[in-house]
Amino acid sequence: MKNYIKNQIKKSYETKQAIYQNEKLLNEISEVCKLCVELYRGPNKTILAGNGGSAADAQHIAAELVGRYGFDRPSIPSLALTTDTSNLTAIGNDYGYDKVFSRQLEGMGQEGDIFIGISTSGNSVNIINAFKVAKEKGITTVALVGRDGGEMAKLADYSLIVPSDSTPRIQESHILIGHIICDIIEKEIFGDGVS
Repeated sequence: MKNYIKNQIKKSYETKQAIYQNEKLLNEISEVCKLCVELYRGPNKTILAGNGGSAADAQHIAAELVGRYGFDRPSIPSLALTTDTSNLTAIGNDYGYDKVFSRQLEGMGQEGDIFIGISTSGNSVNIINAFKVAKEKGITTVALVGRDGGEMAKLADYSLIVPSDSTPRIQESHILIGHIICDIIEKEIFGDGVS
């Protein structure tokens, strides 16, 4: 069993090593960080959504911004569209599950916001629909995905594609990327910045 555990850790490490060595992906993460910092120098917010484990990641990242990541500072506006069960169930019942995020984004998203859609496959229809609404409203879209990026990567303004086909490895890397984004936002807005 210990060898199996070590192998799982090794696979996680290898995925992160692939990210570490992927200059294109590192540049895209940097661009998204810069966008978010600029966003938070004004009145806008980030909005996140995902399904299943990706819903948990959306909530986790939003909580790091609204609460705190590394140090005490004023709250940063961020919203996970996965947290309101009344909205999710009402929209799902009245319009279908494929509309649970697009309908919320239509009502709460504003021009200048950033919408981060999280999916391991990149083919979550409810996030694809939200990307379409975002385009109509002037909301910048970021796909945090894996595998080949799926349809979300084709629609998004920015695509952060984890180089893996393994759902667990992609999800582990998504939270790493989310933490990096939160860390840079916090330090750039309220700290001494990053070099």
